[in-house]
Amino acid sequence: MEQENKNKRLSALDVLRGITVAGMILVNNPGTFSQVYEPLLHATWNGLTPTDLVFPFFMFIMGISTYLSLAKYHFQYSRQVGLKILKRTILIFLIGLFLNWLWVFSWGHLRIMGVMQRLAICYALTASVALVVRHRYIPFIIAVLLIGYGVLLSMGNGFAYNESNLLSITDRLLLTPSHMYQDNGIDPEGILSTIPATAHVLMGFWVGSLILSKRPKLPASSVLSNQLLTLLLAGAVLTFTGFLLSYGCPINKKIWSPSFVLVTCGMACSMLAILVWIIDAKGYHTWSRFFESFGVNPLFMYVLGSCLAIFSDTTDTHTYIYQHLLSIIGNEKLASLSYALLFVFCNWTISHLLYRRKIYIKL
Repeated sequence: MEQENKNKRLSALDVLRGITVAGMILVNNPGTFSQVYEPLLHATWNGLTPTDLVFPFFMFIMGISTYLSLAKYHFQYSRQVGLKILKRTILIFLIGLFLNWLWVFSWGHLRIMGVMQRLAICYALTASVALVVRHRYIPFIIAVLLIGYGVLLSMGNGFAYNESNLLSITDRLLLTPSHMYQDNGIDPEGILSTIPATAHVLMGFWVGSLILSKRPKLPASSVLSNQLLTLLLAGAVLTFTGFLLSYGCPINKKIWSPSFVLVTCGMACSMLAILVWIIDAKGYHTWSRFFESFGVNPLFMYVLGSCLAIFSDTTDTHTYIYQHLLSIIGNEKLASLSYALLFVFCNWTISHLLYRRKIYIKL
């Protein structure tokens, strides 16, 4: 934990990151999963809902943040940088394992992969590539990863929602069913789908390099205009390409299909462009402080939200509050949403206290 001045960078980055963290907490903590409005649920298999955008948006922003972090070292490998990346990777992965263990209290049924674990692995691979490969080659690496994974899906029955899927076969072989998320044999954060997820974070890194790399001294307005143009162009091209590809390669979050990577990265670019225009260009930032509170401590707030969710479930606090809301509101779905919003607000009170005191907890 440390107190520090924020780096001079686009405020929109923190706001978008905060929106995604708040969104992750919201969709993960309804009053009851049996009564949830459709936009707050993941697509059953192929397709895309607003909820399916939350995690990929966060990973895209993590790629940009990795660029910012490594830029301080001029993208040069050193023992200090290597140890920092290794330490952060191990810490995030172990925290993910610990959260999974809290849900089951059993090593025999401990899920090995998960959200935090995927973040750890993709961060480590992206940071390593950024340090050892010339950045102009990164788009080619992304293309190779996505094309290779697409071929793998095509040859391995990768679009089947059952245990005949190569992704399921691989996870059951290497992780074993007792250490997997059970969804028709598909683990949404499985081993093979980490390949396109890494390409996803690399995409964020590459976009970060386009909008944040040092250029000759220009007026602030010109810099913002260049950033906006780059983000809007990248967003349009990626989104259009992804939807075009979806005719042969369906958009699917659970297998992290190549079309899913392109569409969600494109949408993240467009969303970031909108926020850059509103917050950094026009200066309308008062409304955004709610999300910025989440955005300056993203991983800590996600972990805290998970811990509070586990505590509320194990102590029946969750059930008590939801039933009380239901008795007042009378509508099950609205009461379920109200509980989720109340849960987000409780997390925000903590994040805002840290934000006001300029306390940034880095994992």
